[in-house]
Amino acid sequence: MMKHTVTPHPDKLKQNLKQRLARIEGQVRGLQRMVETDMYCDDILNQIASVQAALTGVSRKLLTQHMHSCVKHRLNAGDDSVLDELDTTIERLLKR
Repeated sequence: MMKHTVTPHPDKLKQNLKQRLARIEGQVRGLQRMVETDMYCDDILNQIASVQAALTGVSRKLLTQHMHSCVKHRLNAGDDSVLDELDTTIERLLKR
């Protein structure tokens, strides 16, 4: 079972992730407009690929931070269960 905790993120990372997610949000709104206006399917699919790549970038940044902070902290505290949690998270990310 995954633990749900509040994890303070460094301000620089938080700002970077917020900017990336705001861009992705704009891309998704653009996708909605493309569908509504009957744009060419290939153009929509290419935009979807861009959104997926952007989300992957956010995932990588957050995963790196997670390993260097949360996972490290829990391992140092003797909580080896974090490795199973990390394995599950990575498996979920790789299923895409």
